[in-house]
Amino acid sequence: MHFQWYPGHMTKAKRMMQENIKLVDLVIELVDARIPLSSRNPDIDELGKNKARLMLLNKSDLAEDKWNDAWIRYFEEQGFSAVKVNSRKGGGLKSIQSVIAKACKEKVERDRKRGILNRPVRAMVVGIPNVGKSTFINSMAGRAAARTGDRPGVTKGKQWIRLNKQVELLDTPGILWPKFEDQAVGLRLAFIGSMKDEILQTEELAAELIQFLNRSYPGALEGKYETEPSEDPYVTLKRIAESRRCLLRGNEPDTEKAALLLLDDFRGGKLGRLTLEYPPEM
Repeated sequence: MHFQWYPGHMTKAKRMMQENIKLVDLVIELVDARIPLSSRNPDIDELGKNKARLMLLNKSDLAEDKWNDAWIRYFEEQGFSAVKVNSRKGGGLKSIQSVIAKACKEKVERDRKRGILNRPVRAMVVGIPNVGKSTFINSMAGRAAARTGDRPGVTKGKQWIRLNKQVELLDTPGILWPKFEDQAVGLRLAFIGSMKDEILQTEELAAELIQFLNRSYPGALEGKYETEPSEDPYVTLKRIAESRRCLLRGNEPDTEKAALLLLDDFRGGKLGRLTLEYPPEM
């Protein structure tokens, strides 16, 4: 499969972010804890240079904790402040306010010397589609301040959300980048749902996921779907269809429906805590 998805609204969103970056003190970048490097848009580093940076490993409850900790160390070594969070359930969010204050300490000190007191820190929240930016903002705000959805492309424009007297957040649309140099990155992004499923070959994508799980998490599929193991991912897909009664007329297995079921189960953490990539030195 060849992966690419860069609709016109992403070009517009990137331009909007470039215009607004001068208004903010801090860039808060959310990545998916299961694929922390692949879910980083390389354009963000250029956009956020000369700004304080905070990296959030979101959906950390879906990834293995030992790898979450390894990734936190990796990003801190790269010079970022880094925190693992679970925006949907509120995990890790209590520490964010103090981490923001620490990351913006120099800015607050500069303001104080210029006689500017109590000006709130303004932070731009960035990341790829479906990484959980709006859910993070709503959890921090304690209200439905930003639109959310379990598919890419829900946030279309910018919106400012005041958290409290100390912090204001700018929500931005999720953007990918025009070309994936490494198609393995595109594959991982497709796994987690950062591209529209309508443009993907679902059965092929599910077969790739089955091969990864068989290599890295043997037994995960058999335990979940009560099937016999197979080295052929398409045989496994058939067995999942039969096990979950995904059937066409004549009791033929509906492998398309089984593929969507498998991808939904993976994305929702129903296959257990799974990490798909590891820090470069490991």
